[in-house]
This record gives sequence, C-alpha cells and structure tokens, in this order.
Amino acid sequence: MSNEPVSVHLLDREYTVGVEPEERSSLMAAAKLLDSKMREVRGSNRMAAVDRVAVLAALNLAHELQQLRDERHVRERELSRALDELHRKLDGVLDTSR
Repeated sequence: MSNEPVSVHLLDREYTVGVEPEERSSLMAAAKLLDSKMREVRGSNRMAAVDRVAVLAALNLAHELQQLRDERHVRERELSRALDELHRKLDGVLDTSR
C-alpha cells in the first residue's frame, strides 16, 4: 500500500500527512484527540505559542499513556499471580487424586 495525503486540523491550522488508507480513521481520531488536548492546554490564552501548546499537550498525552501502561503492567502481574495460584491448587488436587 502507499501513503495517501490526509489533512488534519490542529488549533485551526491545517497539516497534511501521509497515511496508509487503512489507518486513516485512526489518524483522524488521534488528530481530534490532540486538537482537543491542545485547546485544553491553551485555554483562554489565545496568544500562547503554538509550539509550547503542542509540547505541553504531547507531554500530557504521553503521561496518560504511561499511566495506562503502568496500570496494564500491574494487572498483568496480578493475573500472572492468580494463574500461578490456580496452577498450584490444580497440581495439589491432581496429586491427592493419584
């Protein structure tokens, strides 16, 4: 597949990026999320530098992503512990039935 140009709007500015056709909707959703986060960061300060707003929005999104990764890691460890315990119990039941 080849990239196709797609226009996205961030803080009322248009950017054209290349994207695989099957990834277009995901890119559009990401652009909408980033635009929303940038508007949140900018708030009522219309004079805020776009590069600063973009960096702070990116930092906020990266922080949220890291929190989700940390939570997933904790859940995976808990699941692993629970599965280990179930294996031990199953082994115990199988050992007593022999």
